[in-house]
Amino acid sequence: MQRFLTPNEFLDFTHPAVAEKAHALARESRSDHDLIARSFHFVRDEIRHSADFKLNPVTCKASDVLLHGTGYCYAKSHLLAALLRANGIPTGLCYQRLSVSGHGAPYCLHGLNAVHLKELGWYRLDARGNKPGIAAQFTPPIEALAFPAQEALERNLPEVWDHPLPEVVACLTKYDTYEQVLANLPDIELLPR
Repeated sequence: MQRFLTPNEFLDFTHPAVAEKAHALARESRSDHDLIARSFHFVRDEIRHSADFKLNPVTCKASDVLLHGTGYCYAKSHLLAALLRANGIPTGLCYQRLSVSGHGAPYCLHGLNAVHLKELGWYRLDARGNKPGIAAQFTPPIEALAFPAQEALERNLPEVWDHPLPEVVACLTKYDTYEQVLANLPDIELLPR
């Protein structure tokens, strides 16, 4: 579990602003469950999704997401992981492969988190941000993610990662505007079933 508790370049919870926010959330919480819920709601509801709100700059590091108050799903998952790891909650990064339009190709990755709950093990949660048609919640043991994987080439990827995928980092660090990211969302090839 140690690798899901440590900072890295993108989950930079040693940054003073991230550390301060993590400690503020902990001070307000009565239990680990409450801390996870408060952290999840903060990122889901207070950090605006870049494409939904048409916001720049493109962020990747947790500290930049917090500083600018915006990020794509991937960047928001980096901030949530950083806040929880800073408070000793093992947290990883997960991905889904989804249809961009909801009707076949092209496909892209969607970023979310997994948190290790003592009573359940790994539990996925999605702080992407709600809007009409999207209602992600923290309701263990039931997962309430933003998007279901429904089509034949869509997948809930089973891995829990301690670092962001290179394809995600490349996308978020290569492009300068939310429009450029939106036009070039990261994807991966799937192994045959």
